[in-house]
Amino acid sequence: MRRPAIWLLTAGALLFAGVLISQGLGPVFATLATAGWGLLLVALFHVLPLSLDAVAIRVLFDAATARGSARDALLARWMGESANSLMPVGQVAGPVVMARCLSHRGMPMQDAVAAVTVSTTLQGLAQVIFALIGLALLAAQAGAAPHAAHSPRLGSFLLIAGVVLAVPVVLFYLVQRRGLFGRSMRAIARLWGTRDWSRLTGHAEAIDRAVERTYMRGGRTLASFVLSLVGWLIGTGEVYLILQLIGSPVGWADALVLESLGQAVRGAAFAVPGALGVQEGGYLLLAPLMGLQADAALALSLAKRAREILLGLPGLLSLYLTERVRRRRIACAAAGD
Repeated sequence: MRRPAIWLLTAGALLFAGVLISQGLGPVFATLATAGWGLLLVALFHVLPLSLDAVAIRVLFDAATARGSARDALLARWMGESANSLMPVGQVAGPVVMARCLSHRGMPMQDAVAAVTVSTTLQGLAQVIFALIGLALLAAQAGAAPHAAHSPRLGSFLLIAGVVLAVPVVLFYLVQRRGLFGRSMRAIARLWGTRDWSRLTGHAEAIDRAVERTYMRGGRTLASFVLSLVGWLIGTGEVYLILQLIGSPVGWADALVLESLGQAVRGAAFAVPGALGVQEGGYLLLAPLMGLQADAALALSLAKRAREILLGLPGLLSLYLTERVRRRRIACAAAGD
């Protein structure tokens, strides 16, 4: 693990511990304990948005190559999400794991990287729309309140927040269309020019061409975006279910606000492994807006982390076994030669 990752992980762990201790461990874990075996139901429910995200990747596969099944996409998405949630390297691990998984299952590397890159971009755009829906609901609730004098300010905040959320996604899209991988590899070659980088540069440019072809599949690209947005919306059910289980029920609109803005906070902390501490702080800030007690907000965050462990540990185990089998095959092939 590199030093910046260690610093971020340490900072996240300290923030995580500080937030929990400040609110009292007893009440938080007592609230979480009321969910009991219901946490297994939460993990089972998450398979639904996970499957939608996998289909959002699958529709981007090149039909002409006839490679990459729905099962391949589901396995890749599961392993990638597990890496994002539990590996101590931030959320950059997921796309890498997904691309490797797809390429190991027979898809050309450039097509695998292109599908994952475009899908990640479209999912980010869908998350922006999802967050704006949550902000709009929050503004509408504030406007309907008896003391709604600050609703114009909320409207301005909604506009500013939308711009802030959209800018990184738009920039990521623009650099892709300008040859992200080829330009990056040529920049690396200029910095470390002591070796021949032409082969790697050629691979990077092939990925750029594959990304361009993927974006040109208009209907498939739109379908991937819609599926990602539906996946975010259905993910609201997880918050709704958890709060029902811990005895702090809210309406569907409140659950959507919590999920959309909570995910936006987590996404903003993409460099912090698992958004450790940041997610908890975000829910703690959102709780009063939804009429939730602090212990319920933190129990909600911990329940989500329990779901990540229940699904993520088998995902990481599957990833480890897949890589192990692949290395053995390579070793056997080398020995045979």
